[in-house]
Amino acid sequence: MGNRTQIMDAALELFAARGYDSVGVQEICTRAAVTKPTLYHYFSNKRGLIDAVLSDSVDELETRLEPALAYDGDMPATLERIIELFLGFAEERPRFTRLLLSLQYAPEQSEAREAVRPYYERLLDQLRELFREGAEDHGNMRGREEPYAVSFLGTVFTYIFLLLEGRISRDESLAFRVMHQFSHGIYS
Repeated sequence: MGNRTQIMDAALELFAARGYDSVGVQEICTRAAVTKPTLYHYFSNKRGLIDAVLSDSVDELETRLEPALAYDGDMPATLERIIELFLGFAEERPRFTRLLLSLQYAPEQSEAREAVRPYYERLLDQLRELFREGAEDHGNMRGREEPYAVSFLGTVFTYIFLLLEGRISRDESLAFRVMHQFSHGIYS
């Protein structure tokens, strides 16, 4: 494993465990067994490092997500595919997923929130487009793409949190149950 990968792995481990703001560059260097100049050779600063960690993993998530987002006229099935993909990715990449969730809910003006914002917006853009496409078949969805995208992602992130915390288990019906809750509400 090269220095760049060692640094990114160490940063991901530390950021996921304690949060972006609680981890210093020297601690990352110590964990990665590299010097500060080595870290700065690959990443101009701590922000550059978090950008690289996010970029690599979100790009992978989006690549996997692309086929699941293909709307085929069946919104519940499409949402269930997306949920299943997110849940599987969270189980495969729990440290990254914890980091993504923590950054999204970081203070509004923080460097951590600024770092994750473009990646979160890319995910929301894809979901907004899905709900726009769905509105062609379901007129009552028209004009609600933004709240649907945000609330859908929020619902999925909540279940991912519960899964990573060991509060729920993933089984063959979890994605369906999450989709059903999102689609029909908690009283249906």
